[in-house]
Amino acid sequence: MSAPEERYEDALAAASGHARQWLQSQTRRRVGPSRTAADLAADFGGPLPRAGSPAADVVDYLAAKAEPGLMAIPSGRFFGWVMGGTLPAALAADWLVSAWDQNTGLRYATPATAAIEEAAGTWLLDLLNLPQTADVGFTTGATMANFTGLAAARWRLMTDAGWDLDAEGLTGAPRIECFVGRERHDTIDLGLRYLGLGRPTVVPVDGQGRIDPAELDRALTLASADAGRGRSSGSGRTPLLVCLQAGNLHSGAFDPFTEAITVADAHGAWVHVDGAFGLWAAAVPELAALTAGVEGADSWGTDAHKTLNVPYDCGIAVVRDATALRAAMGVHASYLVQATDGPADPLETVPELSRRARGVPVWAALKSLGRDGVTDQVRGLVRHARHLAERLAAVEGVQILNDVVYTQVSLTFGDDATTRAVTERIIADGRVWMSGSRWQGRDILRISVSNWSTDDADTAVAVDAVRDALAAVGG
Repeated sequence: MSAPEERYEDALAAASGHARQWLQSQTRRRVGPSRTAADLAADFGGPLPRAGSPAADVVDYLAAKAEPGLMAIPSGRFFGWVMGGTLPAALAADWLVSAWDQNTGLRYATPATAAIEEAAGTWLLDLLNLPQTADVGFTTGATMANFTGLAAARWRLMTDAGWDLDAEGLTGAPRIECFVGRERHDTIDLGLRYLGLGRPTVVPVDGQGRIDPAELDRALTLASADAGRGRSSGSGRTPLLVCLQAGNLHSGAFDPFTEAITVADAHGAWVHVDGAFGLWAAAVPELAALTAGVEGADSWGTDAHKTLNVPYDCGIAVVRDATALRAAMGVHASYLVQATDGPADPLETVPELSRRARGVPVWAALKSLGRDGVTDQVRGLVRHARHLAERLAAVEGVQILNDVVYTQVSLTFGDDATTRAVTERIIADGRVWMSGSRWQGRDILRISVSNWSTDDADTAVAVDAVRDALAAVGG
């Protein structure tokens, strides 16, 4: 029998070959899958075989049968939702992460991956102009990054209100009043629901989805007035939480952080910023106006998979109040050998106790790009979005609905029925993938430019695909 380390050789060689074939196919394949999950059920389902198969054979079967059901998300012609591709260094580092098999929870047990993630966190704080003393945690994605920031907010607000959340839970606790813009991402509501904070108060926004600071002030004032009517905490002050947004899902717009955070601070509110794809604008000098003042918040959530282009499973939570974050997320047990000073153990900054070293691909991406490379990458995404908007606006029957300030382009083709038909035609055509959505009472086609590999040829194909689809449905 071969040595244990030799048993990996054939399977890894097969996986490497199939991965290379998949990546090399991106420039010529249709973007959408050609088979559905129902179509593929028979290939992957059925009774569990009694006898096993050689590892390499399993990999070959997996690659062959899955291929028709794969979406070409790595393609430069994928403009759906807000999904980036994967940079070469980040992909290779992710392979190493799986091979290393490090349970990255403790600095003592897995010092290499802990040190790599700490370095990546420091670079991110500098790159995004966030407080250098903040704690950074690497979560599964933007949803859990927001959850983590909101959990730290809940702990701090309850503690300041004189309530022992850890001992007493939420039953009988003072209610935290949460405030969001009307066009926040749904994952903010999801995080609030996970945390038992209930539905937020919705604040009006402008035509691009930016929160109105005057309306926010009015809403916070009303909530503070409730303290005199018996709804406050034992401290006599209503705990307040404000959620702002860096990058509107449809328009790409950014909340006016300086004004909104000034208002929130005046009322003693914790401010969390959902910057899933937009927080990266802080790395581009000419986009500085978009994120001006964002560093004044208390917590931030983003996703390295989106704009930085690392593999999935790589959200980033940043919290100014390290005590609140570690109290909300941390766990202590006799079998966990934890550091008593210095940086937090990774398990104190994220919801999971056991996890892979998801910050390593972030480090690799940043190391391979450097500061200038990150700037150029984000700048390129914005340039392609603006170029697409300019060319599509010149097509008769196309209306661009948003001010293209970042990477999002929302357009319509007159009435909802035509817009839906054009969207379906584009997807069926397969040259590009763009996602339909609904914004401000209208069906739209939304273009998200998120992939590092998108180039001028890809945007030209995209314009042709939209023009052809519109002509085909008689628009």
